[in-house]
Amino acid sequence: MKLVSDLKIYLILNDFPSVNESISNNTQMYKTLQNENDAKLLTVRDDLATDLYELEDEYYSSMYK
Repeated sequence: MKLVSDLKIYLILNDFPSVNESISNNTQMYKTLQNENDAKLLTVRDDLATDLYELEDEYYSSMYK
């Protein structure tokens, strides 16, 4: 039993191609998610800038300020 356990541990810990492939896949997935989030954040930033400009224009041109 100990020999089988040691072989399993050795195989898991020293299976570098599989580990490297898994790391590469995760890295690619997270880079894709990062790019998507960056694009969404840029869209939100642009929308907020537009809305803020419109609100400032309305505020400074209002006769009730």
